[in-house]
Amino acid sequence: ILATMLDFYQNNIAEHSEFFTNMPDILAAIEERGLKWGVVTNKRERFTLPLMAALQLSDRAACIISGDTTAYPKPHSEPMLEACRRAAVQAHECVYIGDAPHDITAGKNVQMKTLAAVYGYLKPDDQPETWGADALITTPGQILTWIDAALCR
Repeated sequence: ILATMLDFYQNNIAEHSEFFTNMPDILAAIEERGLKWGVVTNKRERFTLPLMAALQLSDRAACIISGDTTAYPKPHSEPMLEACRRAAVQAHECVYIGDAPHDITAGKNVQMKTLAAVYGYLKPDDQPETWGADALITTPGQILTWIDAALCR
């Protein structure tokens, strides 16, 4: 049953996929600031790469790292460091945004700044305030506010 479901998902990867509110504009604003952005997900490449292509993001992302791109998925450091290598940046220069404890752990493991996206796919019993993120963001728009404040320090 799982194989059938995953095949169906792969063949219909972008049928019901939507950006979070204002995310296309936020990505454009990040690019206008001369900054790079990328994706580090635990989703398998067979799903990540077609989804990024369908959303027309593949050529814009500085890196796309999936759960099977490296030998270990998040929260291991390897995917984070591979993302930095591909984007040609140092980990301490990055901010990692996630909606799960393993995202924040992964970013912290390599000295990235971290933002917990509390608008993401949280479970009812999640407690993002306990994850150790540098900040909590309740809307995608707060990404730009946080970046602008960090750049002005």
